[in-house]
Amino acid sequence: MRHADHVARESQSNSATSALAASWRRSLLKHGLDPSDGRRPERLTFEELARRRQAMEQFLRVAGPQLDQLFSLVGLSGCNVLLTDADGVVLDQRVNGADAEQFRDWGLWQGANWSEAAQGTNGIGTCLAEGRQVTIHRDEHFHTRNTAMSCMDAPIWGPDGRLLAALDVSSARADQTERYNRLIGAQVAQTARAIEAVFFRASFPEARIIVASEDNCDATVLLAVDKDDLAIGATRAARRALGLEREGAIRPRPAADLLGRDDDLTGFDNAERAAVARALARADGNVSAAARALRIGRATLYRRMAKLGLAEKSG
Repeated sequence: MRHADHVARESQSNSATSALAASWRRSLLKHGLDPSDGRRPERLTFEELARRRQAMEQFLRVAGPQLDQLFSLVGLSGCNVLLTDADGVVLDQRVNGADAEQFRDWGLWQGANWSEAAQGTNGIGTCLAEGRQVTIHRDEHFHTRNTAMSCMDAPIWGPDGRLLAALDVSSARADQTERYNRLIGAQVAQTARAIEAVFFRASFPEARIIVASEDNCDATVLLAVDKDDLAIGATRAARRALGLEREGAIRPRPAADLLGRDDDLTGFDNAERAAVARALARADGNVSAAARALRIGRATLYRRMAKLGLAEKSG
């Protein structure tokens, strides 16, 4: 059976319940695409692409070194590294000169639209449509013209909790195995998380960035905390872990409350204790120097330290 016939049959079958069949069904019925359509993906004009890149300038600058690192790992095996926006438009890429012609012919190039609505089931489009890591291997693609490639993708979430981009590694190798795809897919997911974390840090340059949960090994469970120890930003993973707003700006909350710290002190005592502790730390434990910095007497500082449970540095 021809690939296009197989896709059309499975897309309309009531018994087909896999995630792949669901994507094929969206491509055929929701987006009205034809799996036998052999036209290349449409590409934006130079001006349109420039506008999209400018809108994502800071993100692309932060992501660049991570793309370089990923390409150094997979580039020699005939892979193309692509970074898209949330609409599936390719904004940046890394590719070997020897493989460039093949990928350009397939449309895996800057300015091309690889959304699921435009291209049917594919790594980039399906990753963005479902908001999860996916691998689309050869004949799992919706269009027959794309069945020579394997695509491994992971989503990248913005500091506001919304889907921001997709990271893709596409392979042109005819002997690409599903086992090798899993290895590349793991690296893609790790790089996507690294880009997300680096961009989150860059988005809160004046804040302290802390890991929101010691029990979670995900490096993207991050909080941005201001000088008053209020959490003012959270990654998507942190929002989910801590029950914060799913998208958009978060309501500032004391970081200690979110992190579940137990403390008998409340209200102004907490703020005073933090101020005294900072002054002592800056003075390397010297009470006289800390008192001068706080513009209070040494005896007064000793009394406040005793009330707040702060001990003088021993020795």
